[in-house]
Amino acid sequence: MPKSSENLKVAVLSGGIGTERQVSLLSGQTITASLQEAGFNVVVSDITPEDTRILDDTSIDVFFLALHGQFGEDGGVQSLLEERGLAFTGSGAAASRQAFDKIQSKVAFAAAGVPVARHVVVEPSDTEQTLQKKLAGFSTRLVVKPARQGSSVGVEMAEGFAAAAAKAMQCYKTFGDCLIEEFIKGREITVGIVNGAALPIIEIRSKAAFYDYHAKYIADTTEYLFDTITDGQLVTKIQRLALACFNALGCRHLSRVDFILTDDGVPYVLEINTLPGFTSHSLLPMAARKAGIPTPELCRRIALAAWNDRPARKTSCARTL
Repeated sequence: MPKSSENLKVAVLSGGIGTERQVSLLSGQTITASLQEAGFNVVVSDITPEDTRILDDTSIDVFFLALHGQFGEDGGVQSLLEERGLAFTGSGAAASRQAFDKIQSKVAFAAAGVPVARHVVVEPSDTEQTLQKKLAGFSTRLVVKPARQGSSVGVEMAEGFAAAAAKAMQCYKTFGDCLIEEFIKGREITVGIVNGAALPIIEIRSKAAFYDYHAKYIADTTEYLFDTITDGQLVTKIQRLALACFNALGCRHLSRVDFILTDDGVPYVLEINTLPGFTSHSLLPMAARKAGIPTPELCRRIALAAWNDRPARKTSCARTL
């Protein structure tokens, strides 16, 4: 029987190996329930690089990625899916790798005309002294970030060049490549993107000094507000810049772009998340609901986009649909 949106079988891939494993499992639960409510035949797999047996199941039509961090957003699982010619949600391997790397993505954002914070990259030959020299001319409030981690894992604030350099050296030892950014004072906002359309802007107001992992996934005191930007032209500009980031990396299906909006109305991009969460605290589903798209319908649209973008099967490995 020919496949249609009514009889697709979807495998939700969650868990993985990254520091965000528990968040991924929660996202997987939400996506699974939503796809089932939308009428799909759904199976769930806790996939790891050592156990990819689910990818051998030829009854699966679409793989819905609920993975975060390493192996999930860094292009690892995407490479496996592409090699096998399988349909999956989210960006391809190349776009995922570039988006997951804060250093590479900043280069692409700047080339696309999107404002980025001044920053220095920690090199293998750097010492605390050389980093302090590199920071000459920066403001003294700084942010140290691993290049390839999500959900604010490893991100630290620093006051003064010496403190920032010390934290950066420790970050480099712990996580590998990292950077030091000039702190941008302003309002933290985020723009979800689904199938090439920007969703309503959310302003994030954390009670903590920094919107860290705890504030994102555990605390119930963080506020998520809509319609706090009343200038329609500015709203349009921010959404346009979010789409510019999405397109600069060649992303597809879904993403979330985070910005700091300064008091004088300049949106500085922080990063793009190519597989945003689907937990109770997650912002993409929240923005979709604001736009009139309940989570089951959101997941349905994303799964169908992946099915419609599925690669052509080679004759030798084709199966009857």
